[in-house]
Amino acid sequence: MANSFPSSGNRSGYYQRRNNDPFANIRRNARIKVPQIRVISPEGTQLGIMVTEKAIALAQQFNLDLVEVAPNAVPPVCRIMDFGKYVYEEQKKASHVKSTASKLKEIEFSARIAQNDFHTKIRHAEEFLDKGNKVKLRLKFRGREMAHTEIGFKVITDALAELNGMGHPDSEPKLLGKQINVMLTPHPPNKRKRKYTIEPDEEPIDDTGSDSGHDDED
Repeated sequence: MANSFPSSGNRSGYYQRRNNDPFANIRRNARIKVPQIRVISPEGTQLGIMVTEKAIALAQQFNLDLVEVAPNAVPPVCRIMDFGKYVYEEQKKASHVKSTASKLKEIEFSARIAQNDFHTKIRHAEEFLDKGNKVKLRLKFRGREMAHTEIGFKVITDALAELNGMGHPDSEPKLLGKQINVMLTPHPPNKRKRKYTIEPDEEPIDDTGSDSGHDDED
């Protein structure tokens, strides 16, 4: 006898699509099968424990949905709400968090950096940290500078000291090949203390991807 059900491949594909929806597993309306639930009004008021069918009917009176918000409670807690609006608001919040998520910026130093250039780099690093970005400090040695790596470490140590009011290093500075690297994570906004400000028309420079250092022997 032929099997009239869809093939297992199609079924698994269908469930895979459902699993990609973070709201698919939220039970609402007729999908709520328990006999009794604790109900919360659209305004957040506790309406007490009700028979599930009665709660669904109450939600329908307001053209709203009955949505399970605490499935593990005894009895489960459900709220009367506009589920479509709830999904839209949650997606909007997630999109905003994604768009403002921390980005990695990079500031490059040299072992023989001039003092005014050093402070320019610090101002730019402060600006990135103040915007919530992680900042990688990178120092690339050129030619014979590798014979005196302690000079480079001092530059990075001085930079970390200048930036300690804005962020903290994730680990100690490390020499990898011909570069010293260290990552800075910004402090919480209410704990950031800037030492410098950039000019209104000045754009902080991100050295990510740059390769300004050369292996010359001078």
